Amino acid sequence: MNKKYVSITIGIMCFLLTLGIIVQLNTIKEANKTLGTNSSKDNELRDEVLRWKEKYDSTYSSLLREQKELEEKRAEATKNDSNSANLEEELKTANKLLGLTDVTGKGIIITIADSTTQNSQTMGLGIIDVNNLLVHSTDLIKIVNELKNAGAEAISINDERITLTTSIMCDGNVVLINGQKIGSPFVIKAIGIPESLAGLNRPGGYLEFMKDDGIQIDVKKSDKIIIDKYSGVLSSKYLKFEK
Repeated sequence: MNKKYVSITIGIMCFLLTLGIIVQLNTIKEANKTLGTNSSKDNELRDEVLRWKEKYDSTYSSLLREQKELEEKRAEATKNDSNSANLEEELKTANKLLGLTDVTGKGIIITIADSTTQNSQTMGLGIIDVNNLLVHSTDLIKIVNELKNAGAEAISINDERITLTTSIMCDGNVVLINGQKIGSPFVIKAIGIPESLAGLNRPGGYLEFMKDDGIQIDVKKSDKIIIDKYSGVLSSKYLKFEK
């Protein structure tokens, strides 16, 4: 009787163990199938991104070649025509001011970074406003405007050229400039009279106001600043030229 009971018990245990192994194998099989599907989708997405990047690189390279050819044709056409040469020089100057060409010259470099204050207890008591510890789009706009008022002829922020139509706005924890996401630290380059531009760092100025909130700011004069051209396409919806 005892032997029969033991045999039945062992048989039940073996059945349950076998059933458990089957269930586990099926679970592993389904997991592998799902993983394989996700991996396949990731690969397809990656390939699609690479294809679009190749198209962008090819189109941008073609644009640069066409711009170079156009400049060569302009130079050839104005070689023996003083009036056309003057117009060409005016066009080059206009493109510089519009931000459509690379420029270099004396000026200043301002590096601005979020505050490193990490006293969570003080912030938790409400003594410090967390927003004051971050660099916002409004801060960058005020600095750009002050630089323009000080005579800056060209400005860039993290190598994004500031043009007449440049928009600067917050997007969560980053700032959108010319549609590009940019985060702290912000490196602002400005070409102009260094002494005039450096006046932004004066006592009572906006930069000092930011420093009081713990924002990290460094201002340096430079004899050679290089600012890249605007890489996008300037367009207008409402401007019309009078004939």
